[in-house]
Amino acid sequence: MPTSANHKPLQAHYDVVLIGGGIMSVTLGTLLHELDPKLKIVIFERLGRFARESSAAWNNAGTGHSAFCELNYTPEKKDGSIDISKAESIAEQFEISKQFWSYLLSKKYINNPKDFINSCPHMSLVFGEHDVEFLRKRHEKMTQSELFKGMEFSTDHEKLREWIPLIMAKRKDNEVLAATKMDLGTDVNFGTLTRKMGHFLAEHSNVDVYLYHDVKDIDPMADGKWSLKIKDRMHAKSSQLTADFVFIGAGGYALPLLDSSDIPESAGYGGFPVSGQWLVTHNPELIAKHQAKVYTQASVDAPPMSVPHLDLRIIDGQKALLFGPFAGFSTKFLKEGSYLDLPDSVNRKNIKSLFGAWWHNLPLTKYLVQQVAMTKVQRMQHLREFVKDAREEDWELKVAGQRVQIIKKNDEQGGKLEFGTEVVVNKKGTIASLLGASPGASTAVYAMLQVLEKCFPEKVHHEWKEKLTEMIPTYGQKLADNPELTKHIRDYTKDKLKLDY
Repeated sequence: MPTSANHKPLQAHYDVVLIGGGIMSVTLGTLLHELDPKLKIVIFERLGRFARESSAAWNNAGTGHSAFCELNYTPEKKDGSIDISKAESIAEQFEISKQFWSYLLSKKYINNPKDFINSCPHMSLVFGEHDVEFLRKRHEKMTQSELFKGMEFSTDHEKLREWIPLIMAKRKDNEVLAATKMDLGTDVNFGTLTRKMGHFLAEHSNVDVYLYHDVKDIDPMADGKWSLKIKDRMHAKSSQLTADFVFIGAGGYALPLLDSSDIPESAGYGGFPVSGQWLVTHNPELIAKHQAKVYTQASVDAPPMSVPHLDLRIIDGQKALLFGPFAGFSTKFLKEGSYLDLPDSVNRKNIKSLFGAWWHNLPLTKYLVQQVAMTKVQRMQHLREFVKDAREEDWELKVAGQRVQIIKKNDEQGGKLEFGTEVVVNKKGTIASLLGASPGASTAVYAMLQVLEKCFPEKVHHEWKEKLTEMIPTYGQKLADNPELTKHIRDYTKDKLKLDY
C-alpha cells in the first residue's frame, strides 16, 4: 500500500479522474477498470492513506445496512400500515455490494473476507405498547417479502434474555418491550475493505494513484472536457490536467468541488455538517453478553443518522461494543478539514436553500445544541436506557466521522434537509458527484452503478452488460419477489464471504 504520493509524473490528460480515496471512488475505479482496462484512470486522495475519512472503521457504525434493524426505513403511514418499499430497496442494494465483493475475492483482487465482513445479527428493539405494536406490524409486513424471511419477533422476556442478555439484565419482568432478530446481518469494516481495493488498484492495475494530492478546482472547457487544478501537498506544487470524465467522491468536500464545476445541476445545494461521537467499551465480559447490532427508535426531532444503537464491532480482529451516535457540531466538512469549510460554502446560489432549511428545522438545531452540550455523565444516562448497570469506567468517548447533510432547493420551504445518499450528474454525463450520508458505504456498489448508467448508458446496455452480469449476477433483476434467486445469491455470497450466520 503506497503511503506517499505516487512518484510517476502526472499525465496531461486522463479519461477518468476520481476524487477521494474512500469506498465510493475505489469502487467506481475497480468497476471501470474491469469494464475497460484500457481506460486511463487516476485517483487523487488528499491524505496519506485510503479511507481516512468517512470510510474509516471508527468513523461509521460498520452496519451492513440491509434494513433489517433500521426502523426509519419502514415508516408507518397515516392509515396505520407499514411501508417497506425503502427497506426492500436498501436490502437489494446491499445484496449487490456482497456480490461485487464476492467477485473481487473470486478474482483474488482482495483476500481474507473476515478482515472486513463478519456475521452479526441485526435487531430492532422498542419500548412501550405503542412501539411494540408498530414493531409487530412491521415484522408481519416485512416477513411477507422474500428479503426478510427468517426475521424473528418476540415480546417474551426469556427469549429476549437469550438474544440480548446485556440489555435485559436488571429489567423488570413487567416492562413492555419487543425485538426482532435477523441472523443474516453483518458488521463491515469499510476502511479495511477500501484499502484492500485501493491496494489492488495501486499495485496491480494501470490505475494511477496519487496520495497527498488535493483537487482544488474543476472548470469546464469549450470542447466539453474538464480542467482540474491539482495541488501536491507534499511538495507544495500545483499542476493542471484535463479529463473526459470526473467523479467527485470526496465526502464533505464533494459539495464545494461540485459547486466549482458551475454545472446547473449544482445550483441550490448546500451542506450542514454534523459530527458524531460513540461510547465504546473493550471489556470482554460485556462483549460476551452482546453479540448483535441493536437499533431502536430515534428521539423526537433527532435526524435519522442519530438513531440510538448498541453494536458489536469487529475491527482488525478485535471485538468492541459501541453505543451512540451522539451528535456534535463543527464547521468542518471533513474530520481533517478546515473550520472555514461551512462559511466558505455559502454563496448566492444556495443562501436561500440554507436559510429555508434552517428556518424549517429549528427543533433539529435545538437538538444539536443539546447534544453538543452533553457531558459524559449525561451520555452514560442514555446508555443506561439500554444497559441498566453500565459503569462509567468501562466506557470511553470516541469521536466518529464528520458528515455533511445535503440541503436542496425546495419551492415551498426554500431549502430542505435530505438525509439519504444522492448522485448528482450533469446533462452530458461527464461529471458526477456523490452527496449525502446514510446508508452510504453499504450501498456503494449500487450508487456507482447508478453513475455508470447515467454517464455511460450506451456502454452499460451493450458492450459492458455481459461483464456487469459476471461481476453482479443479479444485475438488472429484483430479488424481493424471486425466492429461488434470493436463496441462490445469498448462498453464493455466504460462501465467498465466509459468513457464518
